[in-house]
Amino acid sequence: MLLQENISLKPYNTFGIDVKARYFATFNDTDELAETLNLKSQTSNLIVGGGSNILLTKDYDGLVLKNEICGIVELHEDSEYVYVKAGAGENWHQFVLYCIERNWAGVENLSLIPGNVGASPMQNIGAYGVEIDDVFWDLEAFHKKDKKVVTFTRSDCEFGYRESVFKEKFKDQFVILNVTFQLRKKPRFNTSYGAIEQELERMGVKELSLKAISAAVINIRNSKLPNPGEIGNAGSFFKNPSVTNEQFVSLKARFENMAGHENIDGTVKLAAGWLIEQCGWKGYRKGDAGCHAKQALVLVNYGNATGREIYNLSEEIMQSVKEKFGLTLEREVNII
Repeated sequence: MLLQENISLKPYNTFGIDVKARYFATFNDTDELAETLNLKSQTSNLIVGGGSNILLTKDYDGLVLKNEICGIVELHEDSEYVYVKAGAGENWHQFVLYCIERNWAGVENLSLIPGNVGASPMQNIGAYGVEIDDVFWDLEAFHKKDKKVVTFTRSDCEFGYRESVFKEKFKDQFVILNVTFQLRKKPRFNTSYGAIEQELERMGVKELSLKAISAAVINIRNSKLPNPGEIGNAGSFFKNPSVTNEQFVSLKARFENMAGHENIDGTVKLAAGWLIEQCGWKGYRKGDAGCHAKQALVLVNYGNATGREIYNLSEEIMQSVKEKFGLTLEREVNII
């Protein structure tokens, strides 16, 4: 374990925000994690993985720990499923590709989502009709205070839309060590959401496969979303808001082009990107902070924007959506 001081966090967040950590270390297993936490037991701490779900707005006067627990293990299988455990430090997209190569189905629609495996249940990541909740089995997490490993089942995680117990109820109390997924041995293809069917047709795909769906999702994401390696961003910055059916009817009467997707509970989910675009933010840029030209849901750092500048832009966007539509957007990205 190597403890470093006054380290720039620019390489460790996909926004590319250049702030410093008072202390910084990496860990590859539970023992290293516990040792470092004990060493700085009186210091606040922040755990980072791929750095794709955070916006750093200032220097961190504490200990930043980067989770580098890796490894993918096939635990066991039954007639329908294979149970696969992945270290929290594994890159998410590489894990998806690993599963596709072995014809393990369930995560192909989640291709190219930035970040690491550990963040997937924390955020209950989702795309194109699939969420982690659909393939999750359990996870192991280290309790910082009690210094013990706890297993969380699906019900324990209390998954919601981009939510889990790790974002609110147990915020900053646990460090996710690994996640076990329940993946199908016989695929059930999900192509009805978004533009997947159109993209498959454009690609000339005659026979559905996990690789074909993954390729279609990758093509769609690349056409709309900026590569964090080229333009700093954290993917979707805001959640898609849900309203009652009555609210939707009322809004639809005023904004006839507004689209909605009915949720299981009868509420209607709206497209936050469309709301933001209607307020004139798409393609907006002030200094190096901006709203992406192809997808208004994505806030970007064109080079040297500060986290505070991006945060302030998000505040302005939220205020304008509130004024125009009477709706309050919620940030999907965690503000540090």
